[in-house]
Formats: sequence, structure tokens, C-alpha cells
Amino acid sequence: MRTKLTPANRLVWFPTLLVLLACVAVDAQAADAKFQVFLLWGTDDSKPPEGKAYKPVQPEIRQKLKELPLKWANWFEVNRVDFAVQQGVTKEVPISAKCQVNVKKLADSELELCLVGKGKEVVKRKQSLPKGEMLVLGGNAPNSTAWLVLLKRIE
Repeated sequence: MRTKLTPANRLVWFPTLLVLLACVAVDAQAADAKFQVFLLWGTDDSKPPEGKAYKPVQPEIRQKLKELPLKWANWFEVNRVDFAVQQGVTKEVPISAKCQVNVKKLADSELELCLVGKGKEVVKRKQSLPKGEMLVLGGNAPNSTAWLVLLKRIE
């Protein structure tokens, strides 16, 4: 025997359908990868340049930088940007007036990453970046200092 969809049944099924659709939408949003990107400045000086509001890097980042073969003693956070990327979409993230990172989520933890400085591609790579891990990209800088971009996956 087949049940007819009466107005009373519709009152039960319609809200149920809306709840199920909302759950699917929330699940799709949860699949976005969340990141923080940091613009860092390295120097042997103990303080940032006069007039700059640079902050010392977080202990977790300081430890990561100590593990790398870098010659600078002190690192300062110039800027930080939080963002999310959907599967298959390239997200352009400006981190200064002259620098941006383009991040594309290829698979679960695999990314395609492009660092752009002064309008030109500096570095492009594909790499796995699981939750909690960090990726450091850098280039040359004047006056015995360094500029680095650090990408950290949050979720």
C-alpha cells in the first residue's frame, strides 16, 4: 500500500527535507581548508626597524624557523591573513602591497601554491600540507635581512 502525501504529511516531510539540505551545506563548508599566511622579516637586530609595528613571531613559528638552515637570529611578523580555500578553487591572498600568495586546494592535503612578489611569480610548487603543518617560502632581501612567507594549515 502506498501512502499519499497529504497536507499533514507535507508539514512533517518539508521541515525534515530542509534540515537534511542544511546538513549537506554545512558538510560542504567543512571541506574548506583553512590557513594562515604570515609575512615575516628576518634580521640579526634584536628590534624591528624604527617606526614599524612588527611583532616577534609566535614560539611555534620561531621553533620551525630554527629547524631551517637560516642565518638570521630574529624574526618578526609583518602581517598575518586568515583565509579558506575550497577544493579546486584558487584563492588569491594579498599579504602586503607588493606580495600575494595564490593557493589552490588540489586534493585532501595537496596544494598548488604560487608566491607573487612585485607582480612577478617568485615560486610555484605543488606540495602536501596536512593540518597543523607549515610551509616556508622565501627570497632575497637587501641589507642582510630576509623576507619569508609562511603558510600554516589550520584545518
